[in-house]
Formats: sequence, structure tokens, C-alpha cells
Amino acid sequence: MTTEDLRVVTERRGHLLLIGLNRPEKRNAADFAMLQQLALAYGELERDPELRVGVVHALGEHFTAGLDLADVGPRLGPDGIDIVPEGGINPWQVDGTALTKPVVIAVQGTCLTLGIELMLASDIVVAAESTRFGQIEVSRGILPFGGATIRFPRAAGWGNAMRWLLTGDMFDVREAHRMGLVQEIVPNGRELHRAIELAERIAAQAPLAVQATLASARTALRDGPAAAEAELQPALARLAGSTDARIGMEAFLSRQPAAFQGR
Repeated sequence: MTTEDLRVVTERRGHLLLIGLNRPEKRNAADFAMLQQLALAYGELERDPELRVGVVHALGEHFTAGLDLADVGPRLGPDGIDIVPEGGINPWQVDGTALTKPVVIAVQGTCLTLGIELMLASDIVVAAESTRFGQIEVSRGILPFGGATIRFPRAAGWGNAMRWLLTGDMFDVREAHRMGLVQEIVPNGRELHRAIELAERIAAQAPLAVQATLASARTALRDGPAAAEAELQPALARLAGSTDARIGMEAFLSRQPAAFQGR
């Protein structure tokens, strides 16, 4: 693959995998190649035990203008579209396969449709103060198919979600923060720096404990509190027998920082 073909660029930084949308000349509109390369980057994050947290960002002034319908539209079949090549994971996680590691996302400029859905499928969102958002699929004659109909109402409440899902209107970063779609607002140009800071804080914790915490919370959302409650004690027992639990206890007793191994 040549540099010109790279719609997604990745960088390993310690235990982080930085995943950058790389089509700035098109405001990072997602063509089929970008969708597939993004899925492969998520697969790399999932498989590599040295990688603990993903950081998704975008090159250029805008996070994404949404789907490149001219490129992707003709690929839609009677069953929709398959964007996940062998070794990949659907970044929107709407096909039954979930990422087990946390993702922090940094957004700026324009963030439309699948960009919002990528936020909703992530775990922490940092946004530049001038970011503008829009879930505009109804204005294009389609529906959000990356999880917004499922996750937007859950995150923001029914009325808040329908206000934007059904009108296709744009909204600003303050509204996104009010609804819970964004966790932190930062000055323009600082969004990736802050996302990396948060990701490094997460990566410094015990990886198995982070993944178990994430899994428990997701089980509660997907299957209900009772299902999550049933797994709490077994999960605790598994973690208590891990090398990281021993390291954490030794660090506590010695009042020294813990260097977790993910075992």
C-alpha cells in the first residue's frame, strides 16, 4: 500500500495505538478504503497484548464530513455493506463483536454522522471548542447505521437524541457536552494532546482490571444490571489471582508506582 492509499495512519506510542483518519483534502469523508483500514486498525489494537488503549483522531481541520456516499453508495447491497476485512473489527461495533480495550477519541472542526457514531462507540471523547456536530442521515434519505439510533438515546435521553436525529440539524460542542456525548472541551488544537494524556492515564492502570471494568459496564448496558451483577464476583476472583493484583498490592504497601504487566 502506497502512502497515497493510506486513509488511516497508525502510530504506536508506548501502550497506546494512535489511529488517525487521513483524508484531510476531503474533510476526512469516509470512503470504502478508509472504513476497511479503520477496521484493521481496531483489529490490531484488539490483538496486540502490548496495546492497552486506542486514541482515535483525524488529520487536518475536520474530524469527518461523514460517509463518502459517491464511493460507498454503489457498494450497498440488499444486506447493507460489509466493511470489515479479515483481521479487522467493526469500529462502530454493531455486528456483535465488541472491542475489549478502551478508546479515547479527539474531535475537531466538523464531525458528522459516522463521526458521532464513532464517538458513541468509544469510551471518552475530547472535543475542540469550535467543533460542530450533525447526525444528518435523514437529510440524505438514509438512517444512521453505525449505532446512533441505539446509543444516542441511551447517552443523551430520548428527547435530546430525537431532537437531532430526526431533524438533521447541526449542534455545537456545548450542546454535545450537555447531552453527554463529549466529556471534555478543550481549546482548539489541544484535543489530541488531552486525549493522549487521558489514554496514558488509563494505560498506566492494570490492563486486565481496565478490561474487566469495561466489560462489566457494557454487560449492564446490553444485558441489564442482573447480568452484570452475576459476573461481578467471578470477575473479582479472576483478577485477584492475577500477577497485576499482586503488583498492585505491593505498590500500595510500598507506596511506589505500580508497573503492571497485563498478566
